[in-house]
Amino acid sequence: MGENVVGRSVRRPDLVEKVTGAAQYCVDVTMPGMAHAKVVRSDRAHARITGIDVAEALAGPGVVAVVTADDIASLHARFGHIIADHWILATGKVRYYGEPVAVVVAETVAAAADAVELVRVSYEDLPAVMDVDAALADGAPLVHEQSYEATGDESFKNLSHVDEETAEPALTNLAHEVTLGWGDVDAAFAESAAVVENTVHFPMLYAYAMEPYNAVASYHEGALSVVSTAQHPYMVRDDLARVFGLPLARVRVTSPYLGGGYGSKSYTKVEPLASVASWVTGRPVKLTLSVEEAIYTTRVDSARIHVKSGFAADGTILARDFDIVMDSGAYADNSPLVMAKAVNRCFGPYRVPNLRVRGRSVYTNTAPASSYRGFGAPQGNLAGETNLDRAAERLGISGADIRRRNLVRKGEEILPGKRGIDADIPADLEMVVESLERDRKDVPYYGIGFGCSASDAGAYPISTAQVRIQIDGSVLVLSGSTEMGQGSRSLLAQVAAEELGVDLSVVTVVQSDTSVTPYERTTGASRTTTLVGLALQRACADARARLRDMAAELFECAPGEVRDLPGAVAGPDGRELSFGAVVRQWFGGSAGEVTGVGLLRRDGATQKMPPFWEVGMVGVAVEIDPETGVVAVDQLVTVADVGFAINPRAVEGQDLGAATQGLGGALYEELVYDGAQLANANVVDYRVPRMKDLPRKIDLMIAERRDGVGPYGAKGAGEGTLNPIGGAVAAAVARAVGRWPDRLPLTPERVWRLMSSD
Repeated sequence: MGENVVGRSVRRPDLVEKVTGAAQYCVDVTMPGMAHAKVVRSDRAHARITGIDVAEALAGPGVVAVVTADDIASLHARFGHIIADHWILATGKVRYYGEPVAVVVAETVAAAADAVELVRVSYEDLPAVMDVDAALADGAPLVHEQSYEATGDESFKNLSHVDEETAEPALTNLAHEVTLGWGDVDAAFAESAAVVENTVHFPMLYAYAMEPYNAVASYHEGALSVVSTAQHPYMVRDDLARVFGLPLARVRVTSPYLGGGYGSKSYTKVEPLASVASWVTGRPVKLTLSVEEAIYTTRVDSARIHVKSGFAADGTILARDFDIVMDSGAYADNSPLVMAKAVNRCFGPYRVPNLRVRGRSVYTNTAPASSYRGFGAPQGNLAGETNLDRAAERLGISGADIRRRNLVRKGEEILPGKRGIDADIPADLEMVVESLERDRKDVPYYGIGFGCSASDAGAYPISTAQVRIQIDGSVLVLSGSTEMGQGSRSLLAQVAAEELGVDLSVVTVVQSDTSVTPYERTTGASRTTTLVGLALQRACADARARLRDMAAELFECAPGEVRDLPGAVAGPDGRELSFGAVVRQWFGGSAGEVTGVGLLRRDGATQKMPPFWEVGMVGVAVEIDPETGVVAVDQLVTVADVGFAINPRAVEGQDLGAATQGLGGALYEELVYDGAQLANANVVDYRVPRMKDLPRKIDLMIAERRDGVGPYGAKGAGEGTLNPIGGAVAAAVARAVGRWPDRLPLTPERVWRLMSSD
């Protein structure tokens, strides 16, 4: 149990439920005069727009306006935090089936939905590229016939591909490319006792948050206010300010408690549609998507990954070579960064003396891809881990042993010049092995698989937090981070209560309002506990320092003579004053407050990147029905290497949720295109795990070694157990049936065919 200067325990399981339970609702936003919007969507994958007839729709009962690209031509009608390539409404042509072409605004949702059917759009069909092979072929039709400048992260400033002969930007369907490597890979292959190579396919997925995308926007007197399902309200604010040419201070974005995100609500999604509708009509506008519309809004980058690895006779890795091609859909969104992270994470937490990785993010005429829990790690890890297991089979050693021989030790670098691994990964592996073997079945068609990963997590270490102490001693915590079910609201309350020495019941956390709460660039990359927690600790320390200064005046002593107590201060003569009493007496009445500010940047403990490593360590055991190919997960074992679990139950919940989501992609989930259209963009045909699919035995373990840079030695959690699940399941199935699969999900038909093949 952790102690700080006031000697209290940060873990308060008796009160955690009270804090988290108080926040579990979604706000139904209404505004005076609010209209409702529905989207007219393209029924073509790639086509020129030759005309839009809105007359019949405008004549419909209750219809206020029909907004098309022509109506917003005076705006900067594109968005995108890395590449501003995403048109708010299709301009000139459509690039995927389901792309927004117009927005109908009406007095009621029903009236808007009826009018959508009356908008007539004329098209001239163009050749479409529906997969990466077609998109990369010589002479392929271009998804984008112009280049775009990068708008965001400094590492993405040079995104244009230059023609070597003309030195001009070369237009291709390649959205972005990243390479990484060191050593002499080819020479190492020549010296290897075994060279193993294989190709894997990671499926196109949908994150499937319970709450679809929605937004309420109000543009009034040169200012814009938006309430939306945004994980990153400050980054959405930046996009919207660019669209309308507004100062950042004139754009307010608020995110109530989200109904799940899993990365899919990262960055800007539907907010520009609602905002331009409000700008055109002069009224607040509410836009709510169906699940099908949400699936066409964003999905997961599918990937084809070829990996080749060279090994010594004892299983030591000598070299690895990866080629990653991701289908990123019609617009870049966050796919360039997802692909870059896949490059960093594909080779695993192993010693790799010689490495070569090439990653390409490719435009196709499919729904745009974006962030997803794990952020590139699930795709690359599937390739790297199955390749390692195939090598173990070739060399006659176990999957556990080949990992034991290659896993890095604590402090070792896996990315040169970056932070060394801040975890004891070999010890985590032994925890998984022991648990799996303890309950292993001795039956036919039974297999065990392991999965290891390490993600350069935490994004960029920029965070701010505020603490406001009231005249009654109660505490307001202000943070720009977003609560979406991961438990940040209760965690931040716990940290503040611990640092200030007050009861958890007097702490209230306010989050995600760009006009009220302090700046927070993102809520993702498992960063809130570590980085927001550090900023909050500093805010609490700042508040205490201010209170000591005020108390010194009241005690008529030097500030250094004032001592901190739980929820109070003490003077040199032994007199004690509660926080509320200090505020009241210093201001001279029942008024005032004390504000503490905490700032975090890339400095000191967070100077070296990444801010922390998020480790994934899992094991699965599967049993297969040879008659049907149905895969039943018998055991699931996970280790959450979190440094210190501020809220252990929340860590366990996050790990089980992440692992279950990983099982979905490994066994059930896949978006399937039938020509230009998704065949299963609905809640019936897109199969997610159900309660009956949960493993017979679930062992959720927490490794606490206080080796993180966060509060009390904490590190982030919530993504690690998803990342290696796909590879672990693939290896377990391979050991159960004697043949290696090359793609996920491992549906009953695929497994049955695998078992039936010669």
